[in-house]
Amino acid sequence: MKASSKWYKWEVLALLWVAYLLNQGDRQVFNSVLPLIRDSLSLTDTSVSLIAVFFNLFYAIMVPIGGWVGDRFSRKWVCTLSILFWSVATMFTGLANGVFLLILTRSVATGGGEAFFGPANYSLLGQYHTDTRARAMSIHQTSYYVGVILAGWLAGYIGDHLGWQYAFYIFGGAGVIWALVMALRLKDAPRELPPAQQAATSRKVSIWDGFKTVFTTPTALMVTIGFCGFIFVITGYMTWVPTFLQENFGQTGAQAGLHSMLWTYVAAFVGVLLSGTLSDKLAARSPRKRMIIQGAGLILGALFLPFMGTVGNIWLLYLCFAGWGFFRAFFDSNIYAALYDVTPDHLHASCSSAMIMTGFAVGATAPYILALIKEATGSLNATFPILGAIWLLCGLACLWVSRKHYEKDYNKIHSI
Repeated sequence: MKASSKWYKWEVLALLWVAYLLNQGDRQVFNSVLPLIRDSLSLTDTSVSLIAVFFNLFYAIMVPIGGWVGDRFSRKWVCTLSILFWSVATMFTGLANGVFLLILTRSVATGGGEAFFGPANYSLLGQYHTDTRARAMSIHQTSYYVGVILAGWLAGYIGDHLGWQYAFYIFGGAGVIWALVMALRLKDAPRELPPAQQAATSRKVSIWDGFKTVFTTPTALMVTIGFCGFIFVITGYMTWVPTFLQENFGQTGAQAGLHSMLWTYVAAFVGVLLSGTLSDKLAARSPRKRMIIQGAGLILGALFLPFMGTVGNIWLLYLCFAGWGFFRAFFDSNIYAALYDVTPDHLHASCSSAMIMTGFAVGATAPYILALIKEATGSLNATFPILGAIWLLCGLACLWVSRKHYEKDYNKIHSI
């Protein structure tokens, strides 16, 4: 089968879907077994939160290099080798016996490996899917939801019955196997660019080109700012909500790992498919509708967050999880579609990496900040209204920028 076949782009989506599932599942394994790691190694909440902080910071530092590599070299092999690298590192995480080794394996090894995957992954998918971009990105995003649900429950179950180390061995081993499948089946897409952009690519891509483009394009900058708020809230949520359910509702590791992710991401699964299809239809008539959908998603999702720390009924809490998850998908499904709308094709990986680095540098602080609030107040309840306010402000800013700048930035790129 030729890589240019109209059907092959859906195989590419399937290959990258499983790869992204393993990518996000790998991250959620740590969150699900965090209480077991903390208790078995006699760590405090703030010390164990530093593991997540260093992971996200190192990821943020490395991702611009990943974007530069994705624009310069084979995106197939960047994706495949990064999966292999982080999966082996995940297996070694199970051998860690203290904070230093956990930071080393999760940040330097796992964070470094994943940093190369993200920009090349989205860029390769965007190359194969042009008129179906938001739909393909939305379907691709469902792997994130499935991955965190599966990892949330399975890692908790493995941790409860076999020990937290085995969760890392099993998920890391699955990644090694999938890297071999990717090496055999994935193909690079031909890079077909408009004449003006072909001239731009005649010089070598600089590692700073993505930053320059993102921070001088108002719409791309707003996508990045929204992404910062988005990642801060999600990183804090995913790190501490399994612990919140165990401490406040007496759930086991497996129960907390499942329920902290299940209701949120089943609802998000539905939301992302709906919003992705809606985005492609509306954007065909007015490109700025992508960012309007994003802003609305953040605002509506923010409404559910303050209630999470106040409801005493577990089913009402699950309803808040679901409402938040459904509307977060409206931002999720349009992140890369909106960014690629207003940035040159030949810099998509670099622009992605600039956005990802900024978002994860900000988001990296969430686990530690929430841990400080938890230790100061005795619980995580006070953190939820703060997270809601962050999303509300980002959502309102998205609506303003969509009206002022989106179509102007879009036309600048598409008139080349």
